[in-house]
Amino acid sequence: MESVNFALLGGDDIASTLGKSGTRTDLALYDRKESGTIRTWVVPAGFPEKIQPLFQAVNLGEYAILHVGTLDRFAGEQILALDYMGVTGGILSHSSMVDHDSLIRAVRGTAVEGYEFVEPSGLREATSGFAPARRDGDPRVVIDHCFDVKGAGTIALGKVVSGTISKHDCMVLAPSGIDVNIKSIQMHDNPVDEARSPARVGLALKGVKPQDVSRGDLLCATGSAPPATAEVRLDLAKTPFYKGEPSPNQMCMLSVGLQMVPAKFASVDPVVLALDRPAACSPGERCAVLKPDSPGVRIMGGGRILE
Repeated sequence: MESVNFALLGGDDIASTLGKSGTRTDLALYDRKESGTIRTWVVPAGFPEKIQPLFQAVNLGEYAILHVGTLDRFAGEQILALDYMGVTGGILSHSSMVDHDSLIRAVRGTAVEGYEFVEPSGLREATSGFAPARRDGDPRVVIDHCFDVKGAGTIALGKVVSGTISKHDCMVLAPSGIDVNIKSIQMHDNPVDEARSPARVGLALKGVKPQDVSRGDLLCATGSAPPATAEVRLDLAKTPFYKGEPSPNQMCMLSVGLQMVPAKFASVDPVVLALDRPAACSPGERCAVLKPDSPGVRIMGGGRILE
């Protein structure tokens, strides 16, 4: 089975017209299987109350649908998130309340500028034109939910970020370093023997308890897990829409992959963040620095992890 995943921003009422509702927390998942392809839409249900689900949803999609209902600061945060995470393929749509030319000016110079414009009524048909975006390499799964199921044990939901995973694979959970065995794999509630990027999967795991797994943890092939780090250097570009400047010891939050890690600025030139807990990240990986309690735009800037 093939897989295509979208971050669906600003389209909570649209999601139900695209697929069937599944898991719902601060991230809501909708999917549809059609002609051997599973399409999934991830909605940041906890946004705009919280900024974290926005970046997590964006990181779970190879593509994005940005439906703008009101051209306000929350729409601005969504545009910034897509731009900083480098999501260059997608669909742009808006309600009748939004001036089309004003929106086009707002996305100019960002990753969203190249999105196809589609009227809301045409979104379902338009999503069928996006092909699977496979990523080769070492097997790796990012986990977005984990819980205990009576009779089955630890169940993790996530996305195969790269490579192919197989039933009975022995893997390592990062950043904790716990050895984990995949007992079984499901796609769209059907058991499968293997799943390749970018499949969404449900995994029955042996060797780990749900309380030992956090959103953003990675299941990696032995020997390929990124090192756990408590300090990161960033090539950070500050957004002009954030009021204020970073300062030493200022608190913030690092968004890398699905990981949301409290941090503080150990240095501002160069930018070095001291993390509240270890994170699993690799040089070159896209990231953002957030200020969740900011009364204005909550995104301080974006960039990449440095060596």
